Amino acid sequence: MGSPGGSGGCRPPGAHRGRAALPAASRCLHFLLLCFQVQHGEMKAGRRAEKGSSLNASQGEAQGGKVLFKLKDAVGTRINRRKLDMFVAEENVDFRIHVENQTRARDDVSRKQLRLYQLYSRTSGKHIQVLGRRISAKGEDGDKYAQLLVETDTFGSQVRIKGKETDFYLCMNRKGKLVGKPDGTSKECVFIEKVLENNYTALMSAKYSGWYVGFTKKGRPRKGPKTRENQQDVHFMKRYPKGQVEIQKPFKYTTVTKRTKRIRPTNPS
Repeated sequence: MGSPGGSGGCRPPGAHRGRAALPAASRCLHFLLLCFQVQHGEMKAGRRAEKGSSLNASQGEAQGGKVLFKLKDAVGTRINRRKLDMFVAEENVDFRIHVENQTRARDDVSRKQLRLYQLYSRTSGKHIQVLGRRISAKGEDGDKYAQLLVETDTFGSQVRIKGKETDFYLCMNRKGKLVGKPDGTSKECVFIEKVLENNYTALMSAKYSGWYVGFTKKGRPRKGPKTRENQQDVHFMKRYPKGQVEIQKPFKYTTVTKRTKRIRPTNPS
């Protein structure tokens, strides 16, 4: 049995503990360092992933914006095309059709305009006369039977012509003959005024399109089917009789005055 201090004896416990504790501490430090590196790597990976996702999102937004812009552009071009088509369609519309459709309708609401004048015939050199049921173009200037009351009927220069002296209306029957009627409510008594290029006026029947009021050189009425717009027989000139008195009352306008200041009553002191 050896002595405690010999070579084969046990080492003091402090020495064994120091040598064993040193590797354990280094291992712990190494483990912490590895954990820190792993955590740092994960953080970098997360940042990269965030950057990638944000980049993808921005690219997606850009692509979405481009798609939206393309859609808006496509819709805009469609709308512009529609507007262009509508504009072209409006340009191709014949306004005369609208006028013809409106002239066929009666207007019983609007205020009628009444005028008094004579119709000078280009062929006979005289004025139209309404002699009861008989019509002629032999009236002299200022003749009482040549004074005509012309009443506007509706849109499109439609008029009714009545003799001031006889109260008979100038009408055109289905055969195209000019006659006088005491009642002018019929469509046969409505004529359309047309101002021609030579400043003459032509009167076309509103019921029988293409038939005009016309007279021969002797002042006899010409039948409607034998008349044309370019014939001198249907050309008339409006002439006002001398000393004509205004037939229709003018509109009355209410003048606008400044508002007077209101005087407040004073309380007696």
